[in-house]
Amino acid sequence: MINRCIVIILVFLSAQGYAQDGMLCMGAHWTEDEGNLKLKEFATTWHDLDSWEVRRDRIRRGLIEGMQLENMPEIEGHFNPIIRDRKELDGYSVENIAIESFPGFFVTGNLYRPLGGAEKHPVVLCPHGHLADKRLKEDVQTRSAVLARMGAIVFSYDMVGYAESTQVTHKMPIALLLQTFNSRRVLDYLISRDDVDGSRVGMTGGSGGATQTFMLTALDDRITASAPAVQVSAHFFGGCVCESGMPVHKSSDHQTSNVEIAALCAPRPLLLISNGYDWTRNTPRVEYPYIRSVYALYDAEHRVEHVHLATEKHDYGPSKRAAMYGFMSHHLKLNYRDLFQGPSLDESFVKILSEDELKVFGENNPRPIHALQGDQVVQEYLGME
Repeated sequence: MINRCIVIILVFLSAQGYAQDGMLCMGAHWTEDEGNLKLKEFATTWHDLDSWEVRRDRIRRGLIEGMQLENMPEIEGHFNPIIRDRKELDGYSVENIAIESFPGFFVTGNLYRPLGGAEKHPVVLCPHGHLADKRLKEDVQTRSAVLARMGAIVFSYDMVGYAESTQVTHKMPIALLLQTFNSRRVLDYLISRDDVDGSRVGMTGGSGGATQTFMLTALDDRITASAPAVQVSAHFFGGCVCESGMPVHKSSDHQTSNVEIAALCAPRPLLLISNGYDWTRNTPRVEYPYIRSVYALYDAEHRVEHVHLATEKHDYGPSKRAAMYGFMSHHLKLNYRDLFQGPSLDESFVKILSEDELKVFGENNPRPIHALQGDQVVQEYLGME
């Protein structure tokens, strides 16, 4: 899967010159040894808070320039939300939702909300990783529903090219840009709602959803608690065009990795979740100590946490979700206690809905007629053909 996506990156981005210029850091760009040594090299470029923030600003500028974020339309409001099929379940509701990211392009997903309680709720953005219909699968439904019953409004939304986001393909050259812009528009929409407390904003996802999480967190200080799962690595840069298919890690005058991008969350609360069987197996010894040293500059070591599950694999399963629930509960002031029956996490109240029950568009509810369709059409609209 990773090798296939790297081939896609090389083929589709060669016309833009990124691969030939050597500016793309794709997949396992470094060995584990090289990734470790690179972090030591990066650490020599800063020694106190002022020097770190100079580096922080260069990394952030590299993200903005590398994904051409400044070329996207400047839009305030105009979400034109389509919300359908409210379903009331055990302590939470689910609605099917689409918002307009920019004219003619829709972010599709589900809105999970708590029943009753406070007038204003915290929110959690819930992007997902690589699977064609991942937003509709049990694990994404479960974490979204649990967070909603805990008291958060949760927006679970599709990766571009997957599930209902079929206006473009996932392998399009600007997938990283579109996903980041979509996430920012989801955040804009949520904060605009009358039932949302914009001072409590979480974001979490696993794998490719974790990439979306630490990318937006690095760029947008409105994310107040961030939990990327099974993805932050010193040597692995993401194996898909939507993660490393634009030159966000390297330019003519800087080099960074996803570890430092994740560290841009500082001093806001950050939870790293890693496991023993993918590119996060070294997190306790390599990635986490580096990020913690950044937090120490802010006297905020207590705001960065790490859970390593050495016998587990690359997923966002129950034990990983349990760690995230506790983290979000503390930092977003959610109700965590009711999830436990004795020492065990209880997610049994969640009703897994069918794919048809979760889709916002269908035969009887077609996508609006002004929707842009096709990679080339969308790129031409944005002036990036």
